[in-house]
Amino acid sequence: MPFVPTGRKANMAETAADFIVHHTAVAEPLFKARAEAYWRANTTGRAEDQEEEARLKAEIMRLYADPEALARLKVWREAGDRRRDPLLARQVDLLYRRFLAGQRDKEVIEALTALEKAVQSRYVNHRPQVRGRVLSDNDILEILRQEEDEALRREAWEASKEVGAQVADQVRELARLRNASARRLGFRDHYALALFVSEIDEAWLLALLEELALRTEAPFRQIKATLDAALAERFHCTPDDLRPWHYADPFFQHPPDGEGPDLDPIFAQASLEELARRTYRGLGLDVEAILARSDLYERPGKNQHAFCLDVDRRGDVRVLCNLRPTERWMSTLLHELGHAVYDAYIRRELPWLLRRPAHMLTTEAIAMLMGRLTQDPRWLREIAGVPTEQAEALALRLHDRLRRKLLIFLRWALVMVHFERAFYADPDRPDLNELWWDLKARYQLLTPPEGRDQPDWAAKYHIAMAPVYYHNYILGEVLASQLRDTVERSFGHLVNRPHAGEFLREAIFAPGSRWNWQETVQRATGRPLDLSPLLGFVGS
Repeated sequence: MPFVPTGRKANMAETAADFIVHHTAVAEPLFKARAEAYWRANTTGRAEDQEEEARLKAEIMRLYADPEALARLKVWREAGDRRRDPLLARQVDLLYRRFLAGQRDKEVIEALTALEKAVQSRYVNHRPQVRGRVLSDNDILEILRQEEDEALRREAWEASKEVGAQVADQVRELARLRNASARRLGFRDHYALALFVSEIDEAWLLALLEELALRTEAPFRQIKATLDAALAERFHCTPDDLRPWHYADPFFQHPPDGEGPDLDPIFAQASLEELARRTYRGLGLDVEAILARSDLYERPGKNQHAFCLDVDRRGDVRVLCNLRPTERWMSTLLHELGHAVYDAYIRRELPWLLRRPAHMLTTEAIAMLMGRLTQDPRWLREIAGVPTEQAEALALRLHDRLRRKLLIFLRWALVMVHFERAFYADPDRPDLNELWWDLKARYQLLTPPEGRDQPDWAAKYHIAMAPVYYHNYILGEVLASQLRDTVERSFGHLVNRPHAGEFLREAIFAPGSRWNWQETVQRATGRPLDLSPLLGFVGS
């Protein structure tokens, strides 16, 4: 029997507005309960919390699996008058896409829920051992940042991939289940469906990614050669001898710390929370209540990554981090609080369905815009208290460091997007392990470890638990650069500029998702999403 909002028999004469009222009455408390359970599961790692989160997630999936509701929404969407009632038309469109993505039968929902719970638990609780020592993700990063012993570096790098072999078969099964549902709806695969429901045109995206790959190849080769020369000197080898464990990040998402100024001493004795408060206060944005609700420091059983969670779309916004006094974690805290202020400053007068960011790429753009500030001389001087002479002396090196950081991340993100698209095209292809390293060689210029045939791709959390998402990071970097360009033209700078904060609050945050992301970007910056500011910075 299909789900009927409010529990009463469906009335085909019911209007779209009535449907939305009844749907919201059911969905709002359900989403809040699931968010609270998700928070507990990720902050405790307890099996009972993970079980409750999975149960509520399945209930939400069942809510959106109703084919009758989808059929009615399709009629309302095609007949709607956007000019007469744009808020209603927008809600109908968003709900149509959500119900379309949710069309799964009961057995598939149960299978997906069980698999996702099992895989999530494995990612959250896995702690590899190296030479008898149990390591966290932070510990592995520390080894890859500082250790000179190549054998130990390799052991730590390989340990960071162990979880991939433990979950690979389950991740393939997740893809099969997601694909089966998408194909029943007439889509090529889950990848194509996910792009459609998130308002991304696949042909447009692929064209943008191709241009980005072409325009960043030469500057990336240049900075990669410089990085490799420094690493070869450090490890007393040739650049051709370098392997993935010689880099400071298990996926080569970030540049080695030795390239550019070492900013960690600036934060060694600092309160990262207080620096974050000063940053956002300077923009006229209050993060005090957000920090008070957040879980910021590492401990056993806790998710080792970082995320922001809007619990109720009414102001209960929280951040999870695993802070250590480093520049990386300072940047991460600013990044996650960028998501948080976006959620917190969406107008509460909007309907519940529209109290979300315009798109994941727009909230990623704000997070990335804020996370970049640790590389900004003005921020170091005015917020972190670095002496003026020192900050000015660092300016050129910081510019180069941020440029390297963006190039390295963008090339890594191209690996993820192209791998995931191929993965959903055929999750059973026998050469996935080889494909992963082929893409890493192509876009990141990494030499694969000889003789390695392991599902290292499955060690990346997003492929399993945040599918078809990584393009949002690329588009977020594009928009972050476009927003930075707009802010600098209008207000001179982002740091300690309340008018810049007001611009972000009113042009990006407050409207929520009342407009699609294209219109939001056009209204805020006066132009469509544009690669030019990003390419102008990283070098084309």
